[in-house]
Amino acid sequence: MNGLGRIGIDTGGTFTDFVRLDDAGITVDKRRSTPDDPSRGILEGIAYMSEKQPVAGIIHGSTVATNAVLERKGARVALLATRGFEDVLAIGRQTRPELYNIFVAPRRPIVEPELVFGVAERLDADGNALMALDGAEVDRLARTVARSGAEIAAVCLLHSYANPAHEREVARRLRRAGLRVCLSSDVLPEHREFERWSTTVVAASVTPLMDRYLGRLESSLRGPRLQIMQSNGGCISAAAARAQAGRTLLSGPAAGGVGARAVAAAAGYNNIISFDMGGTSTDVSLVENAIAMTTESVIGDFPVRLPMIDIHTVGAGGGSIAAMDTGGALRVGPRSAGAVPGPACYGAGFELTVTDANLLLGRLDAEYFLGGRMPLDALRAHAAARGLAAKLKLSVPALAEGVVRVANANMERAMRVVSVERGHDPRHFALVAFGGAGGMHACELAARLDIATIIVPRHAGVLSALGMLFADVTRDYSSSVLERCDSTKLAALRNRFQPLLRAARRELAAEGFGPARRVLELSLDVRYAGQSFEINVPFSRYFRREFDRLHQRRYGCSNPARPAEIVNVRVRASGLAGHPKLPKSKERDAVATPGSRRPARFGGRLWNTAFYRWEELPPGACASGPAVVTGGEATAVLPPGFAFRVDGFGNLIILQRQR
Repeated sequence: MNGLGRIGIDTGGTFTDFVRLDDAGITVDKRRSTPDDPSRGILEGIAYMSEKQPVAGIIHGSTVATNAVLERKGARVALLATRGFEDVLAIGRQTRPELYNIFVAPRRPIVEPELVFGVAERLDADGNALMALDGAEVDRLARTVARSGAEIAAVCLLHSYANPAHEREVARRLRRAGLRVCLSSDVLPEHREFERWSTTVVAASVTPLMDRYLGRLESSLRGPRLQIMQSNGGCISAAAARAQAGRTLLSGPAAGGVGARAVAAAAGYNNIISFDMGGTSTDVSLVENAIAMTTESVIGDFPVRLPMIDIHTVGAGGGSIAAMDTGGALRVGPRSAGAVPGPACYGAGFELTVTDANLLLGRLDAEYFLGGRMPLDALRAHAAARGLAAKLKLSVPALAEGVVRVANANMERAMRVVSVERGHDPRHFALVAFGGAGGMHACELAARLDIATIIVPRHAGVLSALGMLFADVTRDYSSSVLERCDSTKLAALRNRFQPLLRAARRELAAEGFGPARRVLELSLDVRYAGQSFEINVPFSRYFRREFDRLHQRRYGCSNPARPAEIVNVRVRASGLAGHPKLPKSKERDAVATPGSRRPARFGGRLWNTAFYRWEELPPGACASGPAVVTGGEATAVLPPGFAFRVDGFGNLIILQRQR
């Protein structure tokens, strides 16, 4: 490892996390996010982390692009589509968000209707020109778009995945008029117009924003190389991220999955469910030897069909607000207190959150939150709970337990989505709990799912930032095929990969990766004839057999006699960055000694609970619950019936004693 090391930075809705890993070990920092200007908090943290010694590089995962889409604060986009297909985005798949509500409000379009323009041109499904492009008309359109006030133009022409020539000519003329351009044939060269249109427009809407944000960040750093985490679990240069901002939409959660896998693998666990509970949301993902990927994702109301780590997100976090719904029932989330004002116990908020409930139950050390840097206000949390408790006719402790149970129910459903609903038995996996609040809820969730082993990493509260330091430089490439398996020769299929492989080798070489440090993975999207969606399988001579096997596991049925078709070919190209080694100490059996004991509530009654400080627990230390382990970035809670051991990496390995 370079002696200077690198810093991973994860900007979340409530906190921004920093991890430095170098020859001296791991250094961490956690500070409140600055939503008004995320770069301000980032630069302050970098200055703190590098004041004693500079760093060689920085890897950053950001929610800037995600929030811009969710809050509709992206750039003003003009859409140029094949004439007659201007309404593809508005029509979508003709699905309704509320099936039985005939008065449901229409989705707010991401492109204003007056900024949608038709282009006279037409290609057939094989990419042959049926109607030539009229250059003079495109020039007139370019002048109209330039006067419209749009910051960027998204060009989405019919069948451009088969032949991008018309899109590239439109782009050339738009750029000549001084416009920024985002092409669907560059962003997503695959069939399905609605998903391609939507993905391209979303990418276009965040490109100017990310370009400005990353440009300011790069100019302020003046030294360390800046790389950006992608949604696919890899990283790219800041320059590439500025040009391909759509690939950064879920960069923070993706880094958490990478970090969870790295920590669990080092501890000897290859099959895990990662459980990342932050301040605003909870992200769960399943790893069975390898991180699961998907191209089916929705951000806000918009499909985004780009390779991403398969993560299921729910609006349940430490800052999720508890309230009574119109039916008189208790609800928790998805509304969050965020970084400002934050939970009531942080000293500024007025509404009861999950963090406040945990404090009221005695499951947090108010004097040692964030290692003592941010004491909690229990009286303010109690005041926030009183009004809601009166409305629900509950005592404050009963309300607090109810808030935790409701939040747990939301998160349990998310875990079932990525495991049981996809043919996996959660009992065969370890639960890796991280994020600032993950370790507080992991044991109760594991009990509900009958998971025997829980891992709470030593640096659970900043694991997404740590995960960025394990990310390789990764690019994804795809091309539509749409051919029957039984009529496609293996040699012809190999030839389909060649343009993608050439592009992959060229771009990895530009990033400084020679042949020995490149990994190229080939895969196919396959479906039964007549199906609408595909399963991704590794490319080999046995790909059809593997497709049938995966279909059986995922859906409970398969039909090897039924014709199947290849929809897309894919290449995942990785430049191996060299994964750092986590510091490890020798374990010595010992009984952990609590720093204090105090009452905490579990299952409707108070228990005499041991409180430990993480940094005072040596490797090999063991203890039984009820217990609370507090650290500088996160807290772990063990209800009665659980026991923990500290492994050589400082992780808590928690087991259920009574099952």
